[in-house]
Amino acid sequence: MLLPTQTSWVILAGGQATRMGGQDKGLVQLNNKPLIQHVIERLTPQTERILINANRNQDAYTEFAHVFSDQFKDYPGPMGGIHAGLVNAGTDWVGFVPCDSPLINTDLVERFCSAVTDETDILVAHDGDHQQPVFTLYHKRVLPKLTAFLERGDRKIILLYKECHTQYVDFSDSPNCFVNLNTPEELAQFGTIN
Repeated sequence: MLLPTQTSWVILAGGQATRMGGQDKGLVQLNNKPLIQHVIERLTPQTERILINANRNQDAYTEFAHVFSDQFKDYPGPMGGIHAGLVNAGTDWVGFVPCDSPLINTDLVERFCSAVTDETDILVAHDGDHQQPVFTLYHKRVLPKLTAFLERGDRKIILLYKECHTQYVDFSDSPNCFVNLNTPEELAQFGTIN
């Protein structure tokens, strides 16, 4: 079994957050602390290596962890952050979670690690109904394929999955893991129920 100590985990905070009114989502306050801090507090007991992918406000994010930007400048979305994470992480296995999901499972890293097989290139969380492609674990051997994928302008993640040995990790018992806060309204609602 892959050990959590053999992985790095990247929090994806590089998006443009258009639905959050352009505010940097990871730094938006939830219950008096930035959204990204909620994610870090969930992730820290699970892994020794946390990094942050951010394309603005890097100084603010360095308070929490090592920060790096996308290498592709045209905002290819989460795939740009995943690409940059594979380039910057020091381990063969690199996991990813978004900065706007404050309820990630406390056993997320363990679940991903225990699902790895000798053939695995990519693991993707599945909530029972849908895949959750920003909750994922990649082996660095995917990097050349991902680079080529982005260079030719592809953005449909499913196409990359078909090029690699992709497997799914069952999180159907944990739908709250994937609650993400995209708008000020969702943020306000979440604040009142938690």
